[in-house]
Amino acid sequence: MLEVRDLAVRYGAVEVVHGISFDVAPGEVVALLGANGAGKTTTLGAISGLVRARGAVRFDGHELLGRQPHQIVRAGIVQVPEGRAVLARMSVEENLRLGSRDGVADAYSRFPVLRERSAVPAGNLSGGEQQMLAIARALLARPRLLLLDEPSLGLAPKIIADVYRVLSDLKASGTTMLLVEQHAAKALRLADRAYVLELGRIAISGRARDLLGDERVARAYLGA
Repeated sequence: MLEVRDLAVRYGAVEVVHGISFDVAPGEVVALLGANGAGKTTTLGAISGLVRARGAVRFDGHELLGRQPHQIVRAGIVQVPEGRAVLARMSVEENLRLGSRDGVADAYSRFPVLRERSAVPAGNLSGGEQQMLAIARALLARPRLLLLDEPSLGLAPKIIADVYRVLSDLKASGTTMLLVEQHAAKALRLADRAYVLELGRIAISGRARDLLGDERVARAYLGA
């Protein structure tokens, strides 16, 4: 579904992503792991059209580099940004209706807490509720590929578990996902395959269940 080839991104004189290549197949969950500054968020930005890049990013064989973000969304790629990016002064329902005027009832069925809080300004939600809102809003665009940038960022362990239960349900329903995450253990238990970025390069790749037990990953990213 997604083919990234020799992707490179430069901020001024500094190249932060150095010619990386990877794939995402239909129905797969693929994780991009790495420390802060490894290039994970920049890679998602390049796929979404938010960051200028060189190389090739093909979706169903069609080149995405050079397209505008709204064109990439229409092609079927939707990103849940780091930090949720909900519109704080608008209600939960108003945030959802920005994603689509249709399907809000489905969003409430998947996320009952949002129905209960539908009239509440999004800025008054807890961090976990905001993350649920951001995911629900993205799903209203009917993505064929869902990009998730640090969905566990700033959340308490219990809330992280709740978010990952939602992602597990999405995986079971066949949703294709590219997941950027520092919480490597959680990501590897969810993903089918994973790539570990180090200073803008792919240092390790393989099946997620194998990387979960890989000592190199443990030393670098799991704190072991």
